[in-house]
Amino acid sequence: MKRVTDPRWAEQRQTRAARERAVLVGVEVHGREALLTLDESLDELERLTATAGAVAVSRVTQRLDAINPGTYIGSGKLQEVKALLHEFDADLVIFDDELSAAQLRNIERELDCKVLDRTALILDIFAMRANTREAALQIELAQYAYRLPRLTRQWTHLSRQAVGGVGLRGPGETQLEIDRREIQRRMSQIRAELEHVRQQRGLRRRRRRRTGISVVSIVGYTNAGKSTLLNALSGSEVLAEDKLFATLDPTTKNVVLPDGKRVLFTDTVGFIQKLPTELVVSFRATLEEVHEADLLVHVADASDTNVVEKVIAVEQVLAEIGAGDKPVLMVLNKIDLVDPDVLSRSSHERFSAAMPPLMRLRERYAEPVLISAEQGVGLGELLAAVAHALAATMMAVETVIPYDMGDALNLWHEHGLVDTLDYADDGIHVTGRLPRWVAGRLGLLPDRDEDDIAAEPLMSALD
Repeated sequence: MKRVTDPRWAEQRQTRAARERAVLVGVEVHGREALLTLDESLDELERLTATAGAVAVSRVTQRLDAINPGTYIGSGKLQEVKALLHEFDADLVIFDDELSAAQLRNIERELDCKVLDRTALILDIFAMRANTREAALQIELAQYAYRLPRLTRQWTHLSRQAVGGVGLRGPGETQLEIDRREIQRRMSQIRAELEHVRQQRGLRRRRRRRTGISVVSIVGYTNAGKSTLLNALSGSEVLAEDKLFATLDPTTKNVVLPDGKRVLFTDTVGFIQKLPTELVVSFRATLEEVHEADLLVHVADASDTNVVEKVIAVEQVLAEIGAGDKPVLMVLNKIDLVDPDVLSRSSHERFSAAMPPLMRLRERYAEPVLISAEQGVGLGELLAAVAHALAATMMAVETVIPYDMGDALNLWHEHGLVDTLDYADDGIHVTGRLPRWVAGRLGLLPDRDEDDIAAEPLMSALD
């Protein structure tokens, strides 16, 4: 058990008086698996706090055999937090784990200040970042799902605070005090609207499939450089900031591969350890872009000492949304921060010069691609790797194409790989590899279902 007070925080108190000041609380439970150490997780919580517009002035940690069901931490630690609130004139306490409704109520009653947990903080950041109606609806639904079980008289004193502040963006506290049935009615409305959005996205995906363009979804831990990479590959400007959760809405751009094939790259919301379940559920329509992609490009920050742990966190979220079995190309970004001489090194030399954690990643992914999206290093190698990975996702096909259906062969050349051609009396004997949708158009899928747009009769598909 320890209390940590950074001397810099005392100096910041005067210069950042307008911002809410927060005491951070982290707990390590014996026997509970964690990707990051207690201090590393609190470092991340401090960055989340800053992103939300508050400033961390101190932190309290405790190691427990079991969580206190009433107040999460022990009574002595709770008194220590109260003392720090007075010492630093703080007005906010943020816990690094999700608290139950009873724990929130008891802690707020004891401390007489606003208390947030990690889930509420992340939801607040998402509410701040929502720039489209779809994103705003998804966040509103997630916040209602989180707050509804916690809708008690505890919210009354919070709604009296002048400007709300961190944790109170999105649906206001006054709205949260209305009848539960009204909140549930609003949640049903949002779900219906988001279901319409999901269906519209599905239609767009099916139309996109008809064009034969492969889709590559860029995934990764928040602030790994996904938007910067999309900008570098497409030559366009997508919001790319050195902030957590700068991107909430999927952005899609055209990119031409070295073999001349055009693909669509989609940037997605960043993942994080302990990602709130409410967000995963509410962002179903957005995350389906990941689920339906032909290939996932997993971008990780090579300069992060916790790169392996954060890669695992992303893998866990992918598994949770049903995308754990998608083909993945691992990309280690920001290699220039690991190796200052990256501009003059070959790809092999870059990896050899990398830090030991990167070698641990190589054990999980045989051939990760090392790049610097900011410096434009390794992008050609990345696109070549994408082309190779997409080719590997194709299915081996052998068939005979009638001479009067030359458009089918053109379709094969345009979107697949031809290994052999044999012009015989009964038609063109072809072997090679095809994307599933093309194989479906040619009637070559052994088991076709309604999701395979390819499952149209060949002649109508080519009309």
